Amino acid sequence: MKIRLPEELQYIQNSHLTQKTTSARLDGKICVISGTTTGIGYHTARRLAQGGAQLVMICRNENKARRVQQELTADYGTKVDIVIADYQELAQVRRAALEIKEKHPKIDLLINNAGVFNRRRRLTPDGNEMTFGIIHLAAFLLTHSLTQNLLKGAPSRVIDINSEAHRFGGLNLKDLNWKKRIYIGMRAYAAAKIAQIHTAMALSEQLQDSGVTVNVMHPGAVRSNIGMNNGILYRLYVTFILRWFLKDPKGSAESIYYLAADPAMEKITGKYFNQTIEENPAWYAVKIEEREAVWEQTLALVRPYLEEEK
Repeated sequence: MKIRLPEELQYIQNSHLTQKTTSARLDGKICVISGTTTGIGYHTARRLAQGGAQLVMICRNENKARRVQQELTADYGTKVDIVIADYQELAQVRRAALEIKEKHPKIDLLINNAGVFNRRRRLTPDGNEMTFGIIHLAAFLLTHSLTQNLLKGAPSRVIDINSEAHRFGGLNLKDLNWKKRIYIGMRAYAAAKIAQIHTAMALSEQLQDSGVTVNVMHPGAVRSNIGMNNGILYRLYVTFILRWFLKDPKGSAESIYYLAADPAMEKITGKYFNQTIEENPAWYAVKIEEREAVWEQTLALVRPYLEEEK
């Protein structure tokens, strides 16, 4: 007899299911992806290049980006553009978006992958809690800025790389910077992911029937460099203990590629996927009455960097 876990724990079961793959290609498609120098982003960039995509990589470290660019060009013969931006500064994200908009009037795919995990509270130069600023605000600003390009490229797709860690809660619209609460790194990380789910679902509704789909996915518990900006004890824990329980990121890249390329996904929008298995996120991440508030507050925070709204 097969035991079905409660919905709150269904993600555990889903993570062990056989994931879908595709042989579909992306020849000539313009694919914008952030955070491609290590981990999931790196392997996803390789898979996209293998599938024939033309890549636009948004990276913070130019030297690392150039190495990946040269590698992908040599291995797959694909065209790879690099846009340098530090997601801590929304002005840099806006500048990156303008550069992409000008060079690529039509975009076929946007993957918001860049992330960070902090054990201690840190603020960006803009004054935002860093985890929230990089994971949520920067990705929201980029997506908002490139929406017209995605519409011109329709049918096109947006994929936000999220996490089952959103189930830890932590989003408080009255205390986004954790001034009033004890800072807990995992809950701050979860808060950013919850906000991302809310705005992704809102955007999918706004773009309904436009040809642009917006979906959110958990890439699986895999080895990556996220969190390696923390102290030596945490880095040692990740390197010598936690990594042994994590999967190869190549599997995640294959799942992301399925969502990005398979014809079956062309009209699927407003969904949350555990790799390639559709599931329900935590109830508070899809609470309708909070969706509009999250959208409006996020928009207010990035508005100074939206040229068209000045």
